[in-house]
Amino acid sequence: MVRLTGQYGVPVTVIDGQAVIGFDRARLDALLAQKARPRLGAAVADAAEMAAQGRCAVHTGAYIGRVTPGGVAERAGLRVGDVITSLAGQGVRDAAHLEGLLARLKPGQRVPVEYVRGTESRLGVLEF
Repeated sequence: MVRLTGQYGVPVTVIDGQAVIGFDRARLDALLAQKARPRLGAAVADAAEMAAQGRCAVHTGAYIGRVTPGGVAERAGLRVGDVITSLAGQGVRDAAHLEGLLARLKPGQRVPVEYVRGTESRLGVLEF
């Protein structure tokens, strides 16, 4: 830590390359707030697993199992049973892949989302 910060103070917390010397609650909160990532506002599972259980016909993507009232997913018109197949122009393989794509987004961003409802493909916009 001495090489990184030039300081001998304890504790030293590093968030995204920014060192906080001592317990500076306001600075820690500010850095963590910047790091906050957008939330979909929905619980998702692998579409392949849900298809194997007969819950959907789509074998690739992220199946929506629950939608948070007032969340991004609900505002975009997504419902339980929909399967997200593309986010921001990138195909979605499964729930973990969707989470990885969401982690790259910034608050305030608007991104296109493609999803399947029943047998119909649909387009929407997620506003974070």
